Amino acid sequence: MTTQPTVVNWLSIAILGLIWGATFMVVAIALEGYGPLTVACARTTLGALALLILMRALKRPLPTFDTRMWQYLIAIGLLNTALPFALLSWGQQFVPSAFAGISMAALPLFVLPLAHIFTDEKMSLRNCLGVILGFSGAIVLIGPGVMRIGTGMEPLGQIACIAASISYAVSSIMTRRCPPIDPITLAALLLTIGAVALIPAMLIFEGLPTPGTARPTIAIIVLGVIPTALAALIRVATIRSAGAIFMTLVNYQVPVWSMIFGAWVLSEILPLRFFAALGLIMLGLVVSQWASLRKIFTRQS
Repeated sequence: MTTQPTVVNWLSIAILGLIWGATFMVVAIALEGYGPLTVACARTTLGALALLILMRALKRPLPTFDTRMWQYLIAIGLLNTALPFALLSWGQQFVPSAFAGISMAALPLFVLPLAHIFTDEKMSLRNCLGVILGFSGAIVLIGPGVMRIGTGMEPLGQIACIAASISYAVSSIMTRRCPPIDPITLAALLLTIGAVALIPAMLIFEGLPTPGTARPTIAIIVLGVIPTALAALIRVATIRSAGAIFMTLVNYQVPVWSMIFGAWVLSEILPLRFFAALGLIMLGLVVSQWASLRKIFTRQS
């Protein structure tokens, strides 16, 4: 049973929004010195090592590795780490980091129709309206770019970022159906599976990485430790204390921070459609998650 969110819970949500919102900027910096698969692989491998050490230190239990558990772990590991990390790193070569951050904001809106089809969580009329608004925002975000496929890499980069969001959404549904497993153990195993998939891909397409300059190298290390191991620990602690519904408040912060860091640190030029898309996606989130939001803020009174 969850309790009323504390000041620590609210601070945790703010910190997670900041960390995950800055991730896209850090990926862009890492890409200054390394290939996209190298960035994705290093991020996954370092994160896996950090979480395996954390799992060991906290004495988290291992699951029973039967056939069903392995099937879920491999599928979720590929769809939640290897594929989206690779897609985002590749796509961010051609689009602003802010674009990637905003595209991730649509993740909960992709989850709703998938959950309606594949689970017993059925969409209400309010959910449908929220999804339509959010998808309208995604269309505005891509803008006329999708009509220019074949004329440059930017449209493909945009599609890669949206595809990463869809991959996360599918993995979210599979995670709900996964056999019971300790959350930190799950995170560590998923990153390990992602690393096992990405290491050979990196070696085949980009070869062994050679040390780059300090800025992208530090960025890769930061990616592997902070948005994975540290954020996973904060996330688990917050969900246990305040509940999974409270955790959804992070969704509203990530795209805003991605735009702030993109413009402030990377001097990205943000077109007007980015702001329009963000507004539509955020409105879609509010409408679709209204019951959850009301539940959170009712507990404050």
